[in-house]
Amino acid sequence: MPPLKILFVSPEVEPFVKAGGLGDMVGALPKELAALGHDVRLVCPLYGSVKRIGAWEPVAGPLGVEVDSQTRWARTWRTTLPGTAVPVYFIEHDEYFARPEVYSGAGDNDLRFVFFARAALAVCEQVGWTPDVIHGHDWTTGLIPVWLNTTLRGTALGRVATVFTIHNLEHQGLSDKRVLPYARLPWSEFNAQSLESYGGVNMMKAGLVHATKLTTVSPTYAEEIRTAESGCGLDHVLRSRAPDLIGILNGVDTVSWDPATDPALPAHYSAADLRGKAACKAALQEELELESAPGVPLFGVVARLAPQKGLDLLAEALPLIMQRMRVQFALLGSGDGPTEAAFARAVRRFPGRVGAHLGFDAGLARLIQAGSDFFVMPSRSEPCGLTQLYAMRYGTAPIVRATGGLADTVWNYAPGAEAGTGFVFGDATALALYDTIGWAAATYYERPQELDALRRRAMAQDFSWGRSAARYAEVYRWAVEARTATVAPA
Repeated sequence: MPPLKILFVSPEVEPFVKAGGLGDMVGALPKELAALGHDVRLVCPLYGSVKRIGAWEPVAGPLGVEVDSQTRWARTWRTTLPGTAVPVYFIEHDEYFARPEVYSGAGDNDLRFVFFARAALAVCEQVGWTPDVIHGHDWTTGLIPVWLNTTLRGTALGRVATVFTIHNLEHQGLSDKRVLPYARLPWSEFNAQSLESYGGVNMMKAGLVHATKLTTVSPTYAEEIRTAESGCGLDHVLRSRAPDLIGILNGVDTVSWDPATDPALPAHYSAADLRGKAACKAALQEELELESAPGVPLFGVVARLAPQKGLDLLAEALPLIMQRMRVQFALLGSGDGPTEAAFARAVRRFPGRVGAHLGFDAGLARLIQAGSDFFVMPSRSEPCGLTQLYAMRYGTAPIVRATGGLADTVWNYAPGAEAGTGFVFGDATALALYDTIGWAAATYYERPQELDALRRRAMAQDFSWGRSAARYAEVYRWAVEARTATVAPA
C-alpha cells in the first residue's frame, strides 16, 4: 500500500518541550514512521518554555482559528525534528501559550487546548496539506474527532481518520459547558453517549467515543482500563470500544539511552563488557554522599513522587529495610510532600546509606540508571513506563509491581532457571515491596553470577521504536479503511 500522510497533534514534543513520557513518544515515533516512508508532520503549542532548536521560519499569513464567537488569530512557525526532515508546526498565541507551563494552573486549560486542537486543523488548511489520519494524544486533542464527525463532516478534513492515544486515563480534561459554544460544537453532543460526564464536558471521553481507532501505551494497560478498578469512570466507554482499542508498547531512543556512548556517564560499558558500571556506581556514591562501598547493593529511584508511582510504599518500608539489610539507596524525585519529607528523614537517619536529591536533575537521573544495581518502581498504575526500560538498557535490574507496561516489559527472575530480566511483585503494599527488595539483595550477595546473567538478558531486550512504529502504521491503515467505509466523499 502507498505511504500515509500522518498528522501528530500533541501538547508535548521532545526535545522542544516535555512534561512527561508523552513528549518522549511524540518526539521519537514520527522519526521511525518517516523512516518507513510515511509523510509525517506535527503540531504543538508554542509555550514560553519551548526550546527553539534548529532553524525556524514563520508560515506565511495569519492563522484563523474558528473558536468562540468570532475568529481568533494566531501565528504558525515551522521547524523540523532534529536530524530529520519531519516538519513541526508551532502555534503562537500569547494569550494561551506565552506562559512557560504546558499544563497551566490558571484555570483555562480547557479553552487553551480547545483552541490548540482547532488550530491544528486550521494549519492543515493553511499549508495546503490534508492528512490521511490524525493521531491525537490524550485529552488535549479529544475534540478533534468530534469536529470531524460533526461540523466538519462534509469537508475534506471530515474524511480524515483519527487515532486517539491514551497516555494516562487519570487526566481527562474535565470542564463545564462553556467548552461547547467556545468550540462551536452543537449542543446535541452534550449527552452521555458523546462528551457529557456528570453534568460537564469530558474531553478524554470525547476522544474515546468519536475517534476511529484507540490506542494506549501497553497491552496490559489496555486491559486494565476496561475494568471498574482502573477505568477512572470511563471503563464502560472503553468496554464498548474494545474492538477498536489496541495496546502498543512505547519504545525508547536507543541512541540517546546507550551506556556505551552516553556523555552523562563517567565511564562507558556494554553487555559485552560491564566493567565501566562499577565506575558509574562509585561516581553516584560520591555524588550523593554515600559510603564508598562497591560490594554493597545500591538501589536507585528516579520518579515523580505521586501516589500513582507508589513511592510512599518505599518511604514506609525504608526504615525497616535499612535496619535489616546491608544496602544503599539513591533517590531522585519531587512531588508529594509527605514522601519528600520521609526521604529527607531517611537521609538524616541513615547517613552514607541513603542519599537523595529532592528535585530533578537530568544528568543525575542518568547516573542513577547507570550506577545503581537495582531500580525501584513500585507503581500502583503505570500505563507504560520508560524508566524501567532505561534501567534495563543500563544493566540495572528493575524491581516493579505487576501493572500496566511494567508487567509487559519486565520478566520475573527465576533462580537457577536462566530466566527473567527483573524482580516483580503483585500487591501494592510496603510489605510486598520490602520482601522483593530483600529478595533482590539476597540475589546480589548469594547468586552474583545469576544476577550478572540477568543484567545481560535485560540489556539484550529490544525496546526500540522500530517495532512499535510498524504496529502503529498498521493501526493507521485500519483507521483509514474504517473511515473510508463510513464517510461519503466530500
